[in-house]
Amino acid sequence: MKDDRSRELWQRSQKVIPGGVNSPARAMLAVGREPLFIRSARGCYIEDVDGNRYIDYVGSWGPLILGHADPDVVAAVKKAAEKGTSFGAPTEAEVNFAEMLTRLIPSMEQVRLVSSGTEATMSALRLARGYTERDLIVKFDGCYHGHSDGLLVASGSGLATLGLPSCPGVPAEVAGLSVSIPYNDLAALEKLFHEKGDKIAAVIIEPVAGNMGVVPPAPGYLQGVREICDEYGSLLIFDEVITGFRVALGGAQELYGVTPDLTTLGKIIGAGLPLGAYGGKAEIMQKVAPCGPVYQAGTLSGNPLATAAGLRALDMLDVAGVYQRLEENSAKLYDGLGDIFTKAGVPHYGNRVGAMFSYFFQKGPVTDWTSASKSDTEAFGRWFRAMLGRGVYLAPSQFECTFMSLAHDADAIEQTLSAAEEAIKEV
Repeated sequence: MKDDRSRELWQRSQKVIPGGVNSPARAMLAVGREPLFIRSARGCYIEDVDGNRYIDYVGSWGPLILGHADPDVVAAVKKAAEKGTSFGAPTEAEVNFAEMLTRLIPSMEQVRLVSSGTEATMSALRLARGYTERDLIVKFDGCYHGHSDGLLVASGSGLATLGLPSCPGVPAEVAGLSVSIPYNDLAALEKLFHEKGDKIAAVIIEPVAGNMGVVPPAPGYLQGVREICDEYGSLLIFDEVITGFRVALGGAQELYGVTPDLTTLGKIIGAGLPLGAYGGKAEIMQKVAPCGPVYQAGTLSGNPLATAAGLRALDMLDVAGVYQRLEENSAKLYDGLGDIFTKAGVPHYGNRVGAMFSYFFQKGPVTDWTSASKSDTEAFGRWFRAMLGRGVYLAPSQFECTFMSLAHDADAIEQTLSAAEEAIKEV
């Protein structure tokens, strides 16, 4: 594998970009190598600046469920760009897109478009506080909801990857307005509400955790969280930045039959372009300016290029058989990898929900951050490097997901499993 050009860009980037990357997850520090610089992608393949081609299971960290550079999505973006890239004024596409989101996710009676998942969750929490007139937010250890100040408490994703327990620059007074407790532990949530229920504005949760690796909710857990929130008059926020339109057309709330008060969505709704949204009950959303006093704004919210991409992508997902195909292909790869690990005698434990899964290098089970953190991260690093050397690009962290797309066909899956049979010998 050639990497001369990537090494050159890595040296240059470190002089002008902190850590050489514009997002810590890209640094590959956790897997013991320098990052690759990508120049193009199509379908389920990416190509780096040295001409190396890989089967990609990152998919821009989840949103590219149609695969890279889908021709229909690209055509929609080009057509929109020819009319202008940004107006800072309402467009018909924004209305069409909001109508589509409220149809596909019925709990979102009204929706506000933003530019990222972080912006969506930050805005939803402000709205929850404004609506309930309470200050305290409850989150869960290992769940990541973006990098806004109040949520960088016991977070997963990049903080977990880099081994950082907290974030300097977040005032203690701000951090103190968020309480983090174990995921999948209903008793801990009941105890907290018994002590502070009248102060809790909202519970924000990844209905399927995807930032400490994939960790599904225990049977009845989400229903229990819903009941506790109802009992104490707190809002339930589902962070579906990862699960929305990935585990089902209607997200995890459709899959598990639990209705949140507010939902946040991220880059998947823009087919990988910068786009996010938050929405929920009309009574709550009417508190958002200009209807109500909870202020939130954004010049690029509902950007015409992003909404054009999102409209086309969601339209293509809203077709019979799409999610069945995703389920079957994901199961084929997941089960195949599990067989390879078992035959090699490598300790492993897997979790899969639809088109997202993780294998942890440990015996398991993995049900929360405490159990996920017991994984052998050095073994994962060897696995990552061995697979990369055989043309398979995985997320460079034990605590991220493997994402399947509709572009991963039988040939790509077979190539991946063949690579895995060889790569596991290095683990």
